[in-house]
Amino acid sequence: MRSEPIAKPAGGSTDVEIAARIAAGDTQALAQLMRRYNQKLYRTARSILKDDAEAEDAVQEAFLLARRSIGGFRGDASLATWLVRIVVNEALGRARKRARSAEIIRMDGDIDLEGDVEASVDGETAEQPEASAVRAETRRLLERTIDTLPAAFRTVFVLRAVEELTVEETAMALGIPEATVRTRFFRARSLLRESLAREIDFAYEDAFAFAGERCDRIVAAVLARLDEDPARGA
Repeated sequence: MRSEPIAKPAGGSTDVEIAARIAAGDTQALAQLMRRYNQKLYRTARSILKDDAEAEDAVQEAFLLARRSIGGFRGDASLATWLVRIVVNEALGRARKRARSAEIIRMDGDIDLEGDVEASVDGETAEQPEASAVRAETRRLLERTIDTLPAAFRTVFVLRAVEELTVEETAMALGIPEATVRTRFFRARSLLRESLAREIDFAYEDAFAFAGERCDRIVAAVLARLDEDPARGA
């Protein structure tokens, strides 16, 4: 597999130069690196562990591991891909320890395609409070849905759809063939679409709900107006 080009972050330094600074003890460079990739690594770890706190711990440990070995970074892959690979290994190790009696998560094996999935859409907004609340609930629905995907599908989906890694970057980070990345990403999107369709079907009967406070308010308003003008009820 060909090497990825070395990206130049906003500061102008190449990945190799940043790695060298961190290896030499530059804590500011390390802090900048963490701020740049914290979200990417957290999302990756969370896709494997399905637990917020443990995902944070995995990211912390991954950065500590990266700090100890970054002197050997040569730029054969991007620094982002190199870090994702470290956090994937850390998260998988934690998942195995947590579930020794359960099925071990594998990134390179066959996946059971059976199982139900739910659905959602992501988003943050600066719109009106009601619209913001709807978007927040939709985001939570998407996160719950992604959590129901098979583990290997879930991680591929997060890296490709959420973090927008290329097929090549995802394959390199997870240590699987590019064809497998394409297959799992396609299947993950299909599962999510199917689940979203089910969620919409379930919501139809609740659309434009009229019961409860709204119904009571209209009844009360009509009766009040009749009391004010009895002739209206004649």
